[in-house]
Formats: sequence, C-alpha cells, structure tokens
Amino acid sequence: MTFTSPISGTDILRRNNVTVSGNPAGRPIVFVHGFGCSQEMWGSVAPRFEDDHRVVLLDLVGAGGSDRSAYDPVRYDSLHGYADDVLEVLEALDLRDVAYVGHSVAATIGVLAETRDPSRFGSLVLVGPSPRYIDDGEYRGGFERADIEGLLDALDANYLGWSQAMAPVIMGNAEKPDLGRQLTDSFCSVDPEIARHFARVTFLSDNRRDLSAVRTPTLVLQCSDDVIAPVSVGRYVHEQITTSRFVQLSATGHCPNLSAPDELADEIRSFLR
Repeated sequence: MTFTSPISGTDILRRNNVTVSGNPAGRPIVFVHGFGCSQEMWGSVAPRFEDDHRVVLLDLVGAGGSDRSAYDPVRYDSLHGYADDVLEVLEALDLRDVAYVGHSVAATIGVLAETRDPSRFGSLVLVGPSPRYIDDGEYRGGFERADIEGLLDALDANYLGWSQAMAPVIMGNAEKPDLGRQLTDSFCSVDPEIARHFARVTFLSDNRRDLSAVRTPTLVLQCSDDVIAPVSVGRYVHEQITTSRFVQLSATGHCPNLSAPDELADEIRSFLR
C-alpha cells in the first residue's frame, strides 16, 4: 500500500529532527530511541555503520530536537501515532529495504510501522522490546498493574524527581555511574507534560497481538538484569514473531546502546550481513 502524508516531506523531516549521514548508496539503517531519550542515545553506535549504510536518526515528537509544537495528544494517544511518523519519514526520504533499529518502546513502534507498510522494511532489530509491561494471566511483563500505576503517579507528581531516581535504576550498571547520569540528563531534558503522556501511552500499551503479523526478518536483542524488559519478555517476542532470531547479550541493564555499544553494534552488523 502507499502511505500518504498530509504535510510536506521537508516539514516531516524538520518535525522529527531527521539527520542523515554515511554512504548515500548504502542500505538505509534507521535508529529510533526509547522513552525519555533522543537520537543522541545512538551516538556510540550509529557512526559505526556509516561506511556501509545510509544512516538515519530521528527524534520522536516531543523529544530531543523535534518540533514540540507538532505534539498532538490525540495523534500520540497510542503508539500508532509514532509508527505513522516513522512511515512518513521513510516516505519523505524514499527509503525501502530499511534496517530498522528500535530501542525499548521504539521496538514496538517499529513493529507497528512494519505491519502497517511492510514494503518499506528489510530487517527489524528490536533492542529490549516489550509489547506489554503489565502481567496478564500467564504472561509476565515484569510489573503488576499497581506497580505501573504507582510509577505513573510518582511521575505525575514530580517528573524531575522521578527521573533522577529512576534513570539510574533503568540504566543499571551501577559500577558506571556516569551512564546513569547521562540517562538522567536525557530524561530531565524532556518536556514534563509530554513525558507524562508518553509514559502512560507506553506503560499501559498492549501490542502483543501485533507481533504475529510481522513478516520481516527480525533480531530480538535482550539484556540481562533489565528491570524494564525481563528476559522472559524478550523470549515471548521471539516466540510470537516467526521470522525472528533471539540473542541474549552479555550487556546488563536496559540501555546497551550506552553501556555496551561494541557488543550491540557487532550483533546488529552480524545480523545484517
């Protein structure tokens, strides 16, 4: 199907602060960040692909250098709004056979974009994915509903305080406190109102049924000791996507793009060969 956009390609690229580098003739690889982050989170990973790939980075609306005036609570009341943005960026750049690399919630955004228009994608790399964070029957997402409600209440009450407390926990790697500070700074740079809304959309989402619709070759990359996306969730994603491979990284925590860029880049490159 053809995805049509109501706004110009230039406006789309400005909206998502799209940057393009690398080999213009190479296969496109698109990196998308997770909650509370920006394209800067790929700074130690993306440049490694510039010799062989056309490297595309973007900021989800509300994050980084995106056009925050474009934030529409109705459009972004589900992850589908962000998936539509990704497809608009791919169309604006006329990209196909895309290797899409999504971290955390951006993994689910990539799944939704692929199922909407699979013709654009050649590979998916899902880093620390979770289609649902809340336990449901035999499914173990890692959190009870009360846990998520408490997390969201704390975020609503004091976003900056929540960020300073939670970012190091999400980061893990306590022996490298500079990484926790880097993630804290990223969280604290996000507009609190947008962050509160995005957090509810993210942590209350349930996209399990979308996984089985994926037909693109997919790599599921899972860290250990990940408080946001436990190993059992990564294996669940792998089991639901019939075209997927599962790799357990040596990296710990939720952000291997910061804590283990060498290992992460090596696994992505090996998969894309």
